[in-house]
Amino acid sequence: MPLPTVAIVGRPNVGKSSLFNRLVGRRVSIVDPTPGTTRDRVSQIVEVPPPAEIGSDDDARAFELVDTGGFGVYVAEGGRYDDAGEDLARLTPQIEQQIETAVRTANIILFVVDAQAGITGLDQKIAQLLRQRNVTSRVRIVTNKVDDDTWIPAAQEASRLGFGEPLSLSAKSGFGRRIFTEWLWNELPAHGSEDTPSEMRMAIVGRRNAGKSTLVNSLAGEPRVIVSEIAGTTRDCVDVRFEMDGHAFVAIDTAGVRKRKSWSDDIETHSHHRAQAAIERADVCVLLLDAREKVSQIEKRLALELVTQHKPTAIVVNKWDLVENELSPEDYTEYLTQELFGLSYAPIIFISAEKSDGIQSMVKICFNLFNQAGHRETTGRLNATIARILEARGPSARLGSRAKVFYVSQLAVRPPTIHMVVNRPELFEGAYAKYLLNQLHEQLPFSEVPIRLTFSARKRVELADENPETQRRKTTRREISSAMVAKNAPPRKTLAESQKEPTDEGAGDFYVMDSATAKPRKQGAGSSNRTPGKAKAKKNPNEKSFGKPPRKPDRKQVGKAPAKFTGVKLAKAHSRGK
Repeated sequence: MPLPTVAIVGRPNVGKSSLFNRLVGRRVSIVDPTPGTTRDRVSQIVEVPPPAEIGSDDDARAFELVDTGGFGVYVAEGGRYDDAGEDLARLTPQIEQQIETAVRTANIILFVVDAQAGITGLDQKIAQLLRQRNVTSRVRIVTNKVDDDTWIPAAQEASRLGFGEPLSLSAKSGFGRRIFTEWLWNELPAHGSEDTPSEMRMAIVGRRNAGKSTLVNSLAGEPRVIVSEIAGTTRDCVDVRFEMDGHAFVAIDTAGVRKRKSWSDDIETHSHHRAQAAIERADVCVLLLDAREKVSQIEKRLALELVTQHKPTAIVVNKWDLVENELSPEDYTEYLTQELFGLSYAPIIFISAEKSDGIQSMVKICFNLFNQAGHRETTGRLNATIARILEARGPSARLGSRAKVFYVSQLAVRPPTIHMVVNRPELFEGAYAKYLLNQLHEQLPFSEVPIRLTFSARKRVELADENPETQRRKTTRREISSAMVAKNAPPRKTLAESQKEPTDEGAGDFYVMDSATAKPRKQGAGSSNRTPGKAKAKKNPNEKSFGKPPRKPDRKQVGKAPAKFTGVKLAKAHSRGK
């Protein structure tokens, strides 16, 4: 069952985007005093918590919140032009068509007015348009910019628009938010958090006029975002939900990127930051190129950012139908490999967004990238793969130290993060790490997604550094072992008991005369000497000795007798001569 939709409508600069961001909980729509900042329908899945007296956060109700542009923005302002001198009034019919679609499909319509400015003629015109479309029962007036209780009487003026009692709040400060969210929770059907669909987020990034909005509309099957030859038409990041082959997707249309020095105003700065945020929250990124244009520094910078953030990326070449008679896919692929060398693992897809050629194939490839990035490899296969790679080519040794790998494991997914415990991490970094990544792309099921590879040295854990629970278990084991030894040992005797016991000392002993010393020598059961008649076993020369090696003689004394010994021999020789 699809989620209910809540649309926010109103004239320009009444705080529609501020209210949208307040409900979402983060800055999604660009907020700027310039009229016409919001052009497309910006939507997000939102969960509103229940009132405190009803239940817990498990009873939250989900819905799709849609922000729209202001009615009559460029007609009212007039004289608004883009960087190329194009009259922005040309966008008015498309902006109002987006508002019309949001009003027609919404379950709840929040008609926002400015309490401090009062009811204007444009507010009354919008109210008349809503009544003409027979959606009065779904409309609720919201008076914004009610910063405190003193503005509530002024806010009541909105009731004369004919849509009942207004809800007063301040989207900027949060005043009145609790009453508003309680009302919204009661109006929404009872959908639990489990009804929120699981989606794959796909951010479409690229330079201006590459065809990003056209691609999003092809995916949605309707004119979901405004498409115009006016450069920079898209400002917000627009989330468009669609389904294909039973899977839910979110295509994120981002603002076109250009050089920083060419940014014209604060709105373009905000658009750039929103595009950066879209890349961060996306599961898969589509780098959209114009087949008629050369790869510029903008695309190279975007490619570097995608590599740095380890985002699964598909390189999509749009408008291929315009150049397919002049170029072959093989030649263009080789050209892109040279220009975008950091994305050598990324698949390359050729499409025509305007004709919807290759769109379904692109979505399937992106979904395959999503699954690759979420795969978790077994530890056994990881260690076996690393062992094969090291056997084929190991890192170079430094100062006689050879590289050793003790353990390999996968720590995370999206991106796949592989950690290696080694003896010296510096031996594996640099060029050899790139070699390892290339081999892992070839030998593991991560052939088209980035891999994050990390190294660390094996650490010896000291007792003081151990987990307190580990220390407690070790102490308990030692105490149990000591208790068992004490239990099995014989009881200790007192000194008096030991003296009373008879001894067998001397029993069975006998003495023999030692011919060498002419003295009796003790033999028998109580003697530690060897039994008579048994010769001492000769030492096997092949037997390995584990004792302390003999000390080498001093080099100066080799071949000479010690001076003291020489003196004694000379003295004896003289005495014999005498």
